[in-house]
Amino acid sequence: MPISGVVITSRPTDKAEVLRSLAAIAEVEVFGDDEQGNIVAVLETESSEEMEKLIDRISKNPFVLHVGLTYLNTEDEAERMARGEPVAKPFGFRRPTAEEP
Repeated sequence: MPISGVVITSRPTDKAEVLRSLAAIAEVEVFGDDEQGNIVAVLETESSEEMEKLIDRISKNPFVLHVGLTYLNTEDEAERMARGEPVAKPFGFRRPTAEEP
């Protein structure tokens, strides 16, 4: 089960709207925020693929300026990979686009 710590940045005037939207997402737990628009949260999903989708979802909020990944633990998936079990899409292992070698 991947767990990540993130800092979500918004304008100070938009922070309340971002906090409301995050409260509606079950996989997000907000731990704090400051007057500059920074929000500290922990994300917990069932797979790396879901983690990437969740970070993309948060990033697409029009009031979010940036989602900074500060911590990521995918130990469960790494252990499964070490045992030779298939992991559909480990975090960060997207297929290259046509422009990439």
